[in-house]
Amino acid sequence: MLNEKLAAKLIEKGKNKGADFVELFVEESRGSSLTFKDKKVENATAGTEFGIGIRLIYGGEVLYAHTSDDREEVLYKMIDDLSIGRKSNGKWDMSDWEQLHFENAHPILKNPSDITQEHKLPFLLKADEMSRGQSPLITQVSITAMDNVSNIQIFNSEGLWASDQRIRARFSLNVTAGDGGDRVSTHEAPGALKGFEFFDTLDIEELSHNAAQRALRMLKADFIEGSKMPVIMGNGFGGVIFHEACGHPLETESIRRNASPFCDKIGEVIAQDCLTAIDDGTFANSWGSLNIDDEGMPVQKTTLIENGVLKSYMSDRVGASEVGVARTGSARRESYKYSPVSRMRNTYINEGKDSVDDMIAGIEHGLFAEKMGGGSVNPATGEFNFSVEEGYIIKNGKKDKAVRGATLIGKGHEILPKISMVGNDLRLAAGMCGASSGSVPVTVGQPTLKVDEILVGGR
Repeated sequence: MLNEKLAAKLIEKGKNKGADFVELFVEESRGSSLTFKDKKVENATAGTEFGIGIRLIYGGEVLYAHTSDDREEVLYKMIDDLSIGRKSNGKWDMSDWEQLHFENAHPILKNPSDITQEHKLPFLLKADEMSRGQSPLITQVSITAMDNVSNIQIFNSEGLWASDQRIRARFSLNVTAGDGGDRVSTHEAPGALKGFEFFDTLDIEELSHNAAQRALRMLKADFIEGSKMPVIMGNGFGGVIFHEACGHPLETESIRRNASPFCDKIGEVIAQDCLTAIDDGTFANSWGSLNIDDEGMPVQKTTLIENGVLKSYMSDRVGASEVGVARTGSARRESYKYSPVSRMRNTYINEGKDSVDDMIAGIEHGLFAEKMGGGSVNPATGEFNFSVEEGYIIKNGKKDKAVRGATLIGKGHEILPKISMVGNDLRLAAGMCGASSGSVPVTVGQPTLKVDEILVGGR
């Protein structure tokens, strides 16, 4: 990692080049993964990466460069190259470091760095056996177990010196059922900010059963006929629509660019009073949690929408300054190769008081989107298109036959006011989120909820 004396000299050089703010982000990351597919080990990878990112801020202009070479002359040249054409503001001396101390809220029991790849194999073999054992129609099973250990340092020209270790593990199971030329795939992918103990606590039997049985149910299902209709969205990964269609437009990275339908809406009613939405980086050992963000600020719980009223945005240093809001500890980046921007952490719609039975009972014809799949969104407009991995027709107030091929289509800010009922069965799900600062671990979530009307695409 980087010696603090060299860090101080580099920051002093950046300040003497006229930068208003100078930051160093140092990262050493070790990752490994093992994939089992078609009854054999398909891929095993492990590696370590080291690098340093340097950020200079001049007013509202952000300049960034990175390198995997930590030689002093290389780092000095990076600052020279970034600051070409900038005028020195005179001599600047670095004050004493104010080292950030915090309590680690995410204890690790087994560091993956101390455990070999072969210890992952029994979990993969069991998931393969359990999934295939559900039916002869299970034609393919692919499982990946991965872990990552990342050590970071953050130094900046305000005197901050912070360091943290982030250890994550994830288990991904994809199951395909086929009958002739017809194929349906489903997945389960839990993850946590934990060490190797994460794999010990997995219920492989339940994960395999759920994924395989869902694939078998959907294989036999008829295709849905699309139209506008009320939709009940299942808990857990159903929160991906709020994350994509509403979460990204609530980041100051979108707000400061005037590329969000929620610009200048703080204090306004944007949803019914049954809806409260939160982004929280503090959940113990949750996949999207952190101790500090990628600017060295301790994370916090941020209420975005409270009883239908927009309360806050998610912000980083630059976004908070330009939009005129407080920083929320939401600055994130994939690695040292990226400059940080405001990003989500654990983002979810909070629990309400409605029962799922009451939601269903009030619908004559609609869709129960039990589990969501992937999709796409335009953050500037909130327009989204998401597939339904597992769905059921609702008929005369009752959950009816399974259907497949459904997609949910709409705009996030237009759908929010149509959420009229929110259940009390909040569940979270791990995912990865891509944006301008790369791909970062996030958690999405929600209770089961009712949308009064949404366009459902089908055949």
